[in-house]
Amino acid sequence: MDICFKLVNKENIECILNLKIKDNQEGFIESVEECLKEAEELSLWKPVGIYDGHNLIGFAMYGYWESEGTCGRVWLDRFLIDEKFQGKGYSKPVLKELIKEIHDFYNCDEIYLSLYDDNFVAKLIYEGLGFKFNGELDTKGEKIMVLNLKK
Repeated sequence: MDICFKLVNKENIECILNLKIKDNQEGFIESVEECLKEAEELSLWKPVGIYDGHNLIGFAMYGYWESEGTCGRVWLDRFLIDEKFQGKGYSKPVLKELIKEIHDFYNCDEIYLSLYDDNFVAKLIYEGLGFKFNGELDTKGEKIMVLNLKK
């Protein structure tokens, strides 16, 4: 795998907007279009296309919320692998690279994310990478997980 991340721009936006999740994943994540609209409204979000070489395989969005916690919080807010590339072993290696990218960009000790209780597959993946529930809920009722990078 040759994983890299490219900011969404006018050259790749059309392809990124065509990314889809499987029908049984509806409700676990907003559409790419909704994510990009949110990123337009809040410049703290960094929406990126996920590539394996030249192939666009997914989408992620992350950002830093200065007003959260005692020193702000870095969030991995959205992550999806396109339905055509699911089940091919991308999630863990991509997330490992994405975590490194986010850590390097923000020089942070923790990364936060949230998910719905019934998103069992995502929960297993995130827990396998070291994320742990912290007992908090986000504004939509999703459970918050945190990855401690201070190890």
